Amino acid sequence: ALEEAGIAYDASLLQQGDQAMPAYRARQPFGQVPAFEDGPLSMFESGAIVLHIGERSETLLPKDEIGRARAMTWVFAALNSIEVVVAQLGELFFHQGEAWVEQRQPQLEAQVKKRLGELATALGDRPYLEERFSAGDLMMTTVLRNLRDTDILDGFPTLQAYQARCEARPAFKRALDAQMAAFSAAA
Repeated sequence: ALEEAGIAYDASLLQQGDQAMPAYRARQPFGQVPAFEDGPLSMFESGAIVLHIGERSETLLPKDEIGRARAMTWVFAALNSIEVVVAQLGELFFHQGEAWVEQRQPQLEAQVKKRLGELATALGDRPYLEERFSAGDLMMTTVLRNLRDTDILDGFPTLQAYQARCEARPAFKRALDAQMAAFSAAA
C-alpha cells in the first residue's frame, strides 16, 4: 500500500518471541503482524492500515464518493468473504495427519471454490474489481496469494490472470522485493 501510494517507509522485522512481549502487544494486542506507525498514530489490522494509507492516495481510494465506497467494499470483501474461508483451509496445514482433517478438507475446499466462483463472476472480464486498481484489489490479491501453494486457483483462469496482473504492478514487485531482502539480510 505504501509503495502504491508513493509514501516512504521503514520496515522492521520481529525476532522470535517479540510478538509476545508487552511492548509489541501495546502496539498489536493480538500479537500478530502487521503493526503500523504513522507519526503518533499506531495501528494494527491490515485492512484498517490500507484504508488509512488510502486516505493519502487516490491510487488506493478514489476521490469520488462512489468509487471510494466501492474500493472500501472490496477491502472488506477480501477480508470477510474470501480470507475467512481461505484461512480456514490454510489452518489444516498445521493439523496434517490428524483424522478429522481428511473429513474437513473437502468441505473447506468446496467452500473456497464457491467463494472464488462468486469472485470470478463479480470480476467478469474486467482487469480489476472496479474500473481501475484500488485498495480492494491490493487486499484481494494479498488474500489470493495465500492459495499459491495449492492448485485451487487452477479452476479459475480469470482469477489467476487477475492475480498475475495485480502482482505485476511495479509497486507490488518493489514491496515484495524489499520484504524478501529484509528477510534475507536477517537470515
